[in-house]
Amino acid sequence: MERATPVQSDAVQSDAARSDAVRSASDRGTTARDTAAPDGAAAPTGRLSVAYSPCPNDTFVFHAWAHGLVPGADAPEVVFADIDVTNGMAERGELDVLKISYAALPWVLDEYALLPCGGALGRGCGPLVLTGPDASGDPADLAGKVVAVPSERSTAYLLFRLWAAGAVPGGLGEVRVLPFHEIMPAVRDGVVDAGLVIHEARFTYGRYGLRCLADMGEAWEAATGLPIPLGAIVARRSLGPERLRALADTLRASVRAAWDDPEASRGYVLAHAQEMDPAVADQHIGLYVNEFTADLGEDGYAAVRGLLTRAAAEGLVPAVAPGALDLPGSTA
Repeated sequence: MERATPVQSDAVQSDAARSDAVRSASDRGTTARDTAAPDGAAAPTGRLSVAYSPCPNDTFVFHAWAHGLVPGADAPEVVFADIDVTNGMAERGELDVLKISYAALPWVLDEYALLPCGGALGRGCGPLVLTGPDASGDPADLAGKVVAVPSERSTAYLLFRLWAAGAVPGGLGEVRVLPFHEIMPAVRDGVVDAGLVIHEARFTYGRYGLRCLADMGEAWEAATGLPIPLGAIVARRSLGPERLRALADTLRASVRAAWDDPEASRGYVLAHAQEMDPAVADQHIGLYVNEFTADLGEDGYAAVRGLLTRAAAEGLVPAVAPGALDLPGSTA
């Protein structure tokens, strides 16, 4: 896969220029690197490599660690990439730590361990199925229609297929994968009949004149009572139990640092946010960074197991072995 030209350090490249580079790489489906060394310091050798998206929740969560602000933890080498790209990176075993979709987790658990923090779960934050303003409000009318999705290996897609199995008895027509930023314009322009959207589109779809046909999160929560598992943080099992536990502690510390001083990460968040004003970025963070980001806890693990078990029963993902979600060396 083509890799974008490395992004220079914060000391060399302006926030605006770096943001443009990241957007350009994201639009091409490739990646952009950011050394994230604080105050222009040289990047240390032997540090971990980590990939996450330029979305506000990820840059908010990782800001402290990425800038060497977590005591005792070296700043990692950061690669920015959309989650469909990081899913592929994890399947190829390319980096040490990655933010991936929970839908991709069953394919990478042999090499990567699920970390109990840093990811995205929540309530009221599920994907939406959008249609044009003149479309029927009956989900059954999606039978035989063309629906755009951002990826077929995403939590959004799993939730959509689980919902459609009951709500669209006639069966879907074509499921067409489009880049995330093209989905709402495609629905608006009649290129597709409906679109599955995630993240900030929850707050912006009205600008395109679209309507929400169904909220996949509401459907999931009504069926299970559990939060929605969206993005997982995974790390190489080969790092060993002790280092994996230390890495989890580092991520928790980075999350808490972000909560303790939200303004510290604001420049980093907004430099990498895409088509997003500060108010939308704040909404995004408020929705996707919560108690499950600090620790999955009992409900979080139950949600992950529930999603993957249901998806496996529908033939959408491989079955996950008992204990495969546990952090190596933990007593859970």
